[in-house]
Amino acid sequence: MTEIDNSNGERRRQGRIEVICGSMFSGKTEELIRRLKRAKFARQRVEIFKPAIDTRYSDEDVVSHDQNAIHSTPIDSSGNILLLSANIEVVGIDEAQFLDDGLIDVCNQLANNGTRVIIAGLDMDFKGVPFGPIPALCAIADEVTKVHAICVKCGALAYGSHRLIANNRRVMLGEKEEYEPLCRNCYQQAIQEDKKRQGE
Repeated sequence: MTEIDNSNGERRRQGRIEVICGSMFSGKTEELIRRLKRAKFARQRVEIFKPAIDTRYSDEDVVSHDQNAIHSTPIDSSGNILLLSANIEVVGIDEAQFLDDGLIDVCNQLANNGTRVIIAGLDMDFKGVPFGPIPALCAIADEVTKVHAICVKCGALAYGSHRLIANNRRVMLGEKEEYEPLCRNCYQQAIQEDKKRQGE
């Protein structure tokens, strides 16, 4: 944890916000887990949170698609993070797109108080629309890491997550049976094909 001298000559931690974003299957959670495990190895006090609705692999653990896991605390509201992170040096938040917009103020407050906050989440939904609090978090972050999956059609860097099944709900947990990463061109072609099938 970086420390700086304040005017009283005391040492205090320098808080920061780091956002890891991208499409599905791009390694966001993998990178989040890597940074959090390094912080734990450095004997920093770490707490990890995830939305309670995300129970794909585990009710409590944050688990990547490659099955790497780290224990977390499921929450229903971003306000719970402040209540549960007293005296914590590093806060990790996975699948942040599913949390409420209050997360922006929560992360700012934590960082201003000297906490390192690491957030992972989808930056766009399956329609290509900016998703939840992620865009605003990118704007206030000290560091943004955009990670990329590989397009399953052509092998280029993926742009977005294409939904493979006919379901228009914005929030729908899924895996490779429900979503595929596509580059911009393949994504646009897939959307046009979806519209034809739906008779639009």
